[in-house]
Amino acid sequence: MKLDILALGAHPDDVEISAGGTLAYQSSLGHTCGIIDLTKGDLGTRGTPEIRVKEAEEAGKILGVKARENLGFKDGFFLNDSDHQMEVIKMIRKYQPEILITNAPTDRHPDHGKGSDLVKIASFLSGLRRIETKLNGEFQKPYRPRLILQYIQFQNLTPQIILNIGDKMETKMKSIMAYKSQFFDPNSKEPKTVISSENFMESLRYRSRDMGRLIGVDYAEGFLCPQDIGTDDIMNLYSVR
Repeated sequence: MKLDILALGAHPDDVEISAGGTLAYQSSLGHTCGIIDLTKGDLGTRGTPEIRVKEAEEAGKILGVKARENLGFKDGFFLNDSDHQMEVIKMIRKYQPEILITNAPTDRHPDHGKGSDLVKIASFLSGLRRIETKLNGEFQKPYRPRLILQYIQFQNLTPQIILNIGDKMETKMKSIMAYKSQFFDPNSKEPKTVISSENFMESLRYRSRDMGRLIGVDYAEGFLCPQDIGTDDIMNLYSVR
């Protein structure tokens, strides 16, 4: 299956928190989207990896993604090395996305920046024909996405691109709350974490509203881009009027 947009996250829920509105909105426009989770969030304080996988499946359905996979890398300890790069290359060549979305380049959790670098390098290597990969016993063709975007996570990074998410803010929040084991629940007996607070949930809504303010829409999500960006039609660009 060829996808228009493939979003990768170091942990299940990374994509929903930071790019869920974008995937939901782009899906509503008819673009095909998918998600690859690098780990199962094994080291998470709340819940279990098995619960997280089930929650991820439900969240993906809410966002309308056409594919979701988990590479099963070791949470907290995966490396940006050739073995891990090859596994990401296989996914890029499998889904051949036009646009690749990945973790923030730097963040509070070290897996986020590490995952971002891993995906960025794998994206480049995926286009080299002398790197051979097989999937289901068949050789894959070289493929390189035309654009990489890095979403904003815990730290407030300055966006280079801001994408309108239309009327999909509530869809985004619903996909996040599909991870019942992780986020705010006043009745939960699990240990409290930074992301399980009510304040954290409120901050997600505020950030999307603030990003929207910058471009004159209700809600938006911000991204960085490690590449130079061009456009064929300047009329597709806009700002606050």
